[in-house]
Amino acid sequence: MKIAIIGNGNVGSGLANILSKTQHEVGTFGRADDVAKAVTEADIVIFATPYGAAAEIADQADFTGKIVIDVSNPVTEDFSALQLGTTTSAAEAIAALVPGAFVVKAFNTIFAQHYAGDLKLDGQPLQTFVAADDETARDTVKTLAAEAGFEPVDAGPLSTARQLEPLGFLNIQFGYVHGKGTEIAPRWQFAA
Repeated sequence: MKIAIIGNGNVGSGLANILSKTQHEVGTFGRADDVAKAVTEADIVIFATPYGAAAEIADQADFTGKIVIDVSNPVTEDFSALQLGTTTSAAEAIAALVPGAFVVKAFNTIFAQHYAGDLKLDGQPLQTFVAADDETARDTVKTLAAEAGFEPVDAGPLSTARQLEPLGFLNIQFGYVHGKGTEIAPRWQFAA
């Protein structure tokens, strides 16, 4: 598959690093690059930008038939709160901006610093929670995440992003506000 990552900051560059270790073709593009061409040639497009840039990106290309992965957490500029929550999510808002695309929420609870390592904490793979309304798109992203070294967790429909984004925000709070650092990540233990 061809994967276009829109956003070349810490998260976009980090995702490019880990995904380039899979058999897939990965390219990173800034918002000023030819996003339309990148999207046209891609099977999967990752929005690795702040949530506020989503509308601008959506206007630059036709995303019909593409899997679009939203990794954002819609935090306020001062990181004190979420812009959206409980009744909707950034992922659902992005889905409305790119009708005809298969929007998936994933990778939003992982600090970018993990992408330089082996994607493990205490010897266990980092979990990424994957939510999408389209089951095929959800399965595709779960497979991609596993190939990259994550433990993918099926989080059900896209509306679950209403809980995943606050989880990402909580991770940010623990990491930065409460001084736990970026070598942390949420993990669910499931009974065998």
